[in-house]
Amino acid sequence: MTAKTLNDLFIHSLSDLYSAEKQLTKALPKLARATTNPDLKAAFQTYLEDTNAKIERIDQVVESTDLKLKRVKCLAMEGLVEEGKEQIDEVEKGPVLDMALIGAAQKAAHYEIATYGTLCALAKKLGYGDAVKLLRETLEEVKAADEKLTELSEQEIAEEALEQ
Repeated sequence: MTAKTLNDLFIHSLSDLYSAEKQLTKALPKLARATTNPDLKAAFQTYLEDTNAKIERIDQVVESTDLKLKRVKCLAMEGLVEEGKEQIDEVEKGPVLDMALIGAAQKAAHYEIATYGTLCALAKKLGYGDAVKLLRETLEEVKAADEKLTELSEQEIAEEALEQ
C-alpha cells in the first residue's frame, strides 16, 4: 500500500473494508449452518443481513465522496475467516463449537469496529460529512451485533457448553 495522503489512506482502508465485508457475506452462512443453537443461528443471519447493508453503505460512501475503490484483498479478514473454518472442521458440533463460532464472529466484528472507527475519524478530517454519517451508523450496527453475540455467549451457550 502506498499512501502519501490521508485521502490515500482513507481510500485504501475503505477498499480493504469492502473486501472484508464481502468475505463475511460468504463466511456468515457457514457459521449459521455449523451452529446447533437457534438463537445463535438467528444472530448470524441478522449479522449477514447487516453485512449486506454495510456493503451498500460503503457504496454510498464512495458515491458521496466521488472516490474510486482499489482492488485489494483484506488479508486480516481472510485469516479470521480461515480460523473460523478450522474450528468448524475441528470442533464437534454442539455448544462448545457454538462458543468457538461466537469467538470467530466477534474477532471479525472487532476488526470491523476498529476499521470503521478509523474511517470515521479520517472522513471527518477530510470533510466527508455524508460519509461520516454512514460510517458511524455502520459502526453502531457492528457494536450492537458484537453485544448480541456476547449476550448469547454469557447467557445460554456457555451454560450448555459447561454441561458437556
